Amino acid sequence: QVKLVESGGESVQAGGSLTLSCAASGYTASWTKFCIGWWRQVPGKEREGVAAIYTADESTYYSDSVKGRFTLSQDTTQDKLKITVYLQMNSLKPEDTAMYYCAADVGAFCMYNIRTVGVMTEVNYVNWGQGTQVTVSS
Repeated sequence: QVKLVESGGESVQAGGSLTLSCAASGYTASWTKFCIGWWRQVPGKEREGVAAIYTADESTYYSDSVKGRFTLSQDTTQDKLKITVYLQMNSLKPEDTAMYYCAADVGAFCMYNIRTVGVMTEVNYVNWGQGTQVTVSS
């Protein structure tokens, strides 16, 4: 069970930047091979997976809708009991407005699966945060 807590969502102007944080804990320090993914959802639409990072080697995936604008990074505490994943969002557009969630895919081959399928698969993400709202105004 991975506990996830997001923060950083707020209202910004188009063209601006914002950094979201996702603090992951509750896993054992001997097992840190999982993916943290960022998803977003607007009312009436399906949830969209936009970015993911594999905690073991910090390899990343970005959807076409955010590639070149969003960047993932990761900090791990020395005892390996907490990982914080940051989603740096630049050149924000009104269509980036959504509730943003971070979630954990605890499968060791999670990044391989993303690269094989070509997109993030929601059913693989078993632990979810509560979400943080991002609003981009024009």
